[in-house]
Amino acid sequence: MPIEKDWHGRPEIDYTRIYRAFRRWESDGCLDAIFEASVFRLHGDHRLDTRIIHGDGTTTAAKKGGDNLGFSGHKKLKGCKVVALCDRNCNVIAPFVRAPGNRNESPLLREALPRLTSIARAVGLDLRGTVMSLDGVYDCRPNRKAIFNRGMVPNINPNSRGRKGPKRGRKPLFDPAIFKERFRTIERVFAWEDKFRRLLLRFERLSHLHYALKTLAYTMINIRHYCRS
Repeated sequence: MPIEKDWHGRPEIDYTRIYRAFRRWESDGCLDAIFEASVFRLHGDHRLDTRIIHGDGTTTAAKKGGDNLGFSGHKKLKGCKVVALCDRNCNVIAPFVRAPGNRNESPLLREALPRLTSIARAVGLDLRGTVMSLDGVYDCRPNRKAIFNRGMVPNINPNSRGRKGPKRGRKPLFDPAIFKERFRTIERVFAWEDKFRRLLLRFERLSHLHYALKTLAYTMINIRHYCRS
Protein backbone atom coordinates (compact mmCIF):
# COMPACT_ATOMS: atom_id res chain seq x y z
CA MET A 1 0.00 0.00 0.00
CA PRO A 2 1.59 3.31 -1.03
CA ILE A 3 1.91 5.88 1.76
CA GLU A 4 2.28 9.50 0.67
CA LYS A 5 4.37 12.09 2.51
CA ASP A 6 3.12 15.35 3.98
CA TRP A 7 4.64 18.80 3.46
CA HIS A 8 7.16 18.08 6.23
CA GLY A 9 8.47 15.09 4.27
CA ARG A 10 7.14 12.60 6.81
CA PRO A 11 4.76 9.69 6.03
CA GLU A 12 1.10 10.67 6.27
CA ILE A 13 0.30 7.53 8.23
CA ASP A 14 2.44 4.99 10.02
CA TYR A 15 2.37 1.42 8.74
CA THR A 16 1.59 0.12 12.22
CA ARG A 17 -1.84 1.78 12.09
CA ILE A 18 -2.62 -0.15 8.92
CA TYR A 19 -1.40 -3.36 10.55
CA ARG A 20 -3.56 -2.76 13.65
CA ALA A 21 -6.62 -2.17 11.47
CA PHE A 22 -5.91 -5.40 9.59
CA ARG A 23 -5.56 -7.33 12.87
CA ARG A 24 -8.85 -5.87 14.11
CA TRP A 25 -10.70 -6.79 10.92
CA GLU A 26 -9.28 -10.32 11.07
CA SER A 27 -10.25 -10.87 14.70
CA ASP A 28 -13.76 -9.47 14.17
CA GLY A 29 -14.42 -11.81 11.22
CA CYS A 30 -14.80 -8.95 8.74
CA LEU A 31 -12.69 -10.62 6.04
CA ASP A 32 -14.71 -13.85 6.26
CA ALA A 33 -17.94 -11.84 5.99
CA ILE A 34 -16.61 -10.01 2.92
CA PHE A 35 -15.77 -13.34 1.29
CA GLU A 36 -19.24 -14.75 1.98
CA ALA A 37 -20.77 -11.55 0.60
CA SER A 38 -18.83 -12.03 -2.65
CA VAL A 39 -20.25 -15.55 -3.02
CA PHE A 40 -23.75 -14.22 -2.25
CA ARG A 41 -23.36 -11.51 -4.91
CA LEU A 42 -22.18 -14.01 -7.52
CA HIS A 43 -25.11 -16.28 -6.73
CA GLY A 44 -27.59 -13.42 -6.96
CA ASP A 45 -26.19 -12.39 -10.36
CA HIS A 46 -26.31 -16.00 -11.66
CA ARG A 47 -22.53 -16.12 -12.15
CA LEU A 48 -22.02 -19.38 -10.25
CA ASP A 49 -22.02 -22.73 -12.01
CA THR A 50 -22.14 -25.30 -9.22
CA ARG A 51 -23.07 -28.29 -11.34
CA ILE A 52 -19.45 -29.32 -10.81
CA ILE A 53 -17.22 -28.28 -7.89
CA HIS A 54 -13.47 -28.75 -8.16
CA GLY A 55 -11.22 -29.03 -5.13
CA ASP A 56 -7.50 -29.26 -4.58
CA GLY A 57 -4.74 -28.21 -2.21
CA THR A 58 -1.77 -25.88 -2.56
CA THR A 59 1.35 -25.47 -0.42
CA THR A 60 3.05 -22.16 0.41
CA ALA A 61 6.68 -22.03 1.51
CA ALA A 62 7.49 -20.20 4.76
CA LYS A 63 11.19 -19.29 4.80
CA LYS A 64 10.88 -16.93 7.78
CA GLY A 65 9.40 -19.55 10.11
CA GLY A 66 6.19 -19.37 12.08
CA ASP A 67 3.44 -21.57 13.48
CA ASN A 68 1.38 -24.29 11.80
CA LEU A 69 4.28 -25.39 9.56
CA GLY A 70 5.47 -28.77 8.31
CA PHE A 71 7.92 -30.18 5.79
CA SER A 72 6.28 -31.43 2.60
CA GLY A 73 8.23 -34.33 1.18
CA HIS A 74 6.42 -34.03 -2.15
CA LYS A 75 7.14 -30.31 -2.61
CA LYS A 76 10.51 -30.45 -0.82
CA LEU A 77 9.74 -27.35 1.23
CA LYS A 78 8.63 -26.32 4.69
CA GLY A 79 5.37 -24.44 4.79
CA CYS A 80 1.61 -24.67 5.10
CA LYS A 81 -1.15 -25.82 2.80
CA VAL A 82 -4.77 -24.98 2.10
CA VAL A 83 -7.62 -26.85 0.42
CA ALA A 84 -9.95 -24.69 -1.68
CA LEU A 85 -13.16 -25.42 -3.61
CA CYS A 86 -14.29 -23.57 -6.73
CA ASP A 87 -17.04 -23.82 -9.33
CA ARG A 88 -16.75 -24.23 -13.10
CA ASN A 89 -16.25 -20.47 -13.58
CA CYS A 90 -13.17 -20.32 -11.31
CA ASN A 91 -15.09 -18.71 -8.44
CA VAL A 92 -13.99 -19.77 -4.95
CA ILE A 93 -17.21 -20.77 -3.22
CA ALA A 94 -16.04 -22.27 0.06
CA PRO A 95 -13.69 -21.16 2.82
CA PHE A 96 -10.48 -23.09 2.63
CA VAL A 97 -9.07 -25.43 5.26
CA ARG A 98 -5.54 -24.78 6.51
CA ALA A 99 -2.96 -27.25 7.80
CA PRO A 100 0.82 -27.74 8.06
CA GLY A 101 2.66 -28.78 4.92
CA ASN A 102 3.23 -32.34 6.14
CA ARG A 103 -0.47 -33.09 6.64
CA ASN A 104 -2.23 -35.44 4.25
CA GLU A 105 -4.86 -33.61 2.21
CA SER A 106 -7.40 -36.43 2.27
CA PRO A 107 -8.73 -35.85 5.83
CA LEU A 108 -8.80 -32.09 5.18
CA LEU A 109 -11.61 -32.57 2.67
CA ARG A 110 -13.90 -33.87 5.40
CA GLU A 111 -13.15 -30.71 7.37
CA ALA A 112 -13.92 -28.50 4.36
CA LEU A 113 -17.28 -30.07 3.50
CA PRO A 114 -19.17 -28.72 6.57
CA ARG A 115 -17.93 -25.22 5.73
CA LEU A 116 -19.07 -25.70 2.15
CA THR A 117 -22.58 -26.73 3.15
CA SER A 118 -22.86 -23.93 5.72
CA ILE A 119 -21.94 -21.19 3.26
CA ALA A 120 -24.18 -22.75 0.61
CA ARG A 121 -27.05 -22.67 3.08
CA ALA A 122 -26.26 -19.04 3.97
CA VAL A 123 -26.30 -17.80 0.36
CA GLY A 124 -29.16 -20.07 -0.79
CA LEU A 125 -27.20 -22.55 -2.92
CA ASP A 126 -28.69 -25.98 -3.55
CA LEU A 127 -25.84 -28.48 -3.88
CA ARG A 128 -27.97 -31.60 -4.25
CA GLY A 129 -26.78 -33.47 -7.32
CA THR A 130 -23.58 -31.42 -7.58
CA VAL A 131 -20.53 -33.36 -8.79
CA MET A 132 -17.46 -33.04 -6.55
CA SER A 133 -14.34 -33.50 -8.73
CA LEU A 134 -11.09 -34.36 -6.93
CA ASP A 135 -7.76 -35.97 -7.73
CA GLY A 136 -6.47 -39.32 -6.53
CA VAL A 137 -5.10 -38.14 -3.19
CA TYR A 138 -8.69 -37.81 -1.91
CA ASP A 139 -9.69 -41.32 -3.04
CA CYS A 140 -10.91 -43.11 0.06
CA ARG A 141 -14.18 -44.50 1.36
CA PRO A 142 -14.71 -41.87 4.14
CA ASN A 143 -14.42 -39.03 1.64
CA ARG A 144 -16.85 -40.60 -0.79
CA LYS A 145 -19.28 -41.31 2.03
CA ALA A 146 -19.06 -37.73 3.31
CA ILE A 147 -19.82 -36.39 -0.17
CA PHE A 148 -22.73 -38.79 -0.66
CA ASN A 149 -24.21 -37.88 2.73
CA ARG A 150 -24.49 -34.26 1.59
CA GLY A 151 -26.41 -35.17 -1.55
CA MET A 152 -23.45 -34.67 -3.89
CA VAL A 153 -21.80 -37.07 -6.32
CA PRO A 154 -18.04 -37.77 -5.96
CA ASN A 155 -15.94 -37.84 -9.10
CA ILE A 156 -12.54 -38.86 -7.73
CA ASN A 157 -9.69 -40.18 -9.81
CA PRO A 158 -9.09 -43.76 -8.55
CA ASN A 159 -5.80 -44.18 -6.72
CA SER A 160 -4.18 -47.58 -7.26
CA ARG A 161 -1.84 -47.06 -4.26
CA GLY A 162 0.78 -49.34 -5.79
CA ARG A 163 -1.54 -52.27 -6.47
CA LYS A 164 -0.39 -54.65 -9.21
CA GLY A 165 -3.98 -55.60 -10.07
CA PRO A 166 -7.38 -53.91 -10.02
CA LYS A 167 -9.18 -53.57 -6.71
CA ARG A 168 -11.93 -56.09 -6.10
CA GLY A 169 -15.55 -55.00 -5.91
CA ARG A 170 -17.67 -52.46 -7.72
CA LYS A 171 -15.76 -49.70 -9.50
CA PRO A 172 -16.37 -46.17 -8.15
CA LEU A 173 -17.97 -43.44 -10.24
CA PHE A 174 -15.44 -41.51 -12.30
CA ASP A 175 -15.81 -39.41 -15.48
CA PRO A 176 -12.43 -38.46 -17.05
CA ALA A 177 -14.03 -35.60 -19.00
CA ILE A 178 -15.12 -33.92 -15.77
CA PHE A 179 -11.72 -34.49 -14.21
CA LYS A 180 -10.00 -32.69 -17.10
CA GLU A 181 -11.80 -29.47 -16.20
CA ARG A 182 -9.72 -29.06 -13.05
CA PHE A 183 -6.77 -27.80 -15.09
CA ARG A 184 -8.76 -24.77 -16.25
CA THR A 185 -10.61 -24.22 -12.98
CA ILE A 186 -8.95 -24.93 -9.64
CA GLU A 187 -5.42 -24.89 -11.06
CA ARG A 188 -6.16 -21.54 -12.68
CA VAL A 189 -7.40 -20.19 -9.34
CA PHE A 190 -4.12 -21.20 -7.70
CA ALA A 191 -2.19 -19.55 -10.57
CA TRP A 192 -4.14 -16.34 -9.97
CA GLU A 193 -3.37 -16.64 -6.28
CA ASP A 194 0.37 -16.74 -7.05
CA LYS A 195 0.00 -13.37 -8.79
CA PHE A 196 -0.38 -11.84 -5.32
CA ARG A 197 3.29 -11.52 -4.39
CA ARG A 198 2.43 -11.27 -0.72
CA LEU A 199 1.07 -14.83 -0.90
CA LEU A 200 3.75 -16.40 -3.09
CA LEU A 201 5.84 -16.85 0.06
CA ARG A 202 4.53 -16.75 3.59
CA PHE A 203 6.10 -13.90 5.57
CA GLU A 204 3.60 -13.77 8.47
CA ARG A 205 4.71 -15.76 11.48
CA LEU A 206 1.10 -16.11 12.63
CA SER A 207 -0.76 -18.51 10.37
CA HIS A 208 -4.21 -16.99 10.86
CA LEU A 209 -2.93 -13.66 9.47
CA HIS A 210 -1.53 -15.38 6.40
CA TYR A 211 -4.84 -17.15 5.83
CA ALA A 212 -6.68 -13.85 6.28
CA LEU A 213 -4.66 -12.45 3.38
CA LYS A 214 -5.56 -15.52 1.34
CA THR A 215 -9.24 -14.91 2.13
CA LEU A 216 -8.84 -11.38 0.82
CA ALA A 217 -7.15 -12.69 -2.34
CA TYR A 218 -9.96 -15.19 -2.99
CA THR A 219 -12.48 -12.40 -2.51
CA MET A 220 -10.68 -10.30 -5.13
CA ILE A 221 -10.72 -13.28 -7.49
CA ASN A 222 -14.49 -13.56 -7.02
CA ILE A 223 -15.20 -9.89 -7.68
CA ARG A 224 -13.08 -9.75 -10.83
CA HIS A 225 -16.33 -9.87 -12.83
CA TYR A 226 -17.22 -6.39 -11.55
CA CYS A 227 -13.79 -4.80 -12.13
CA ARG A 228 -13.70 -5.03 -15.89
CA SER A 229 -14.03 -1.84 -17.92
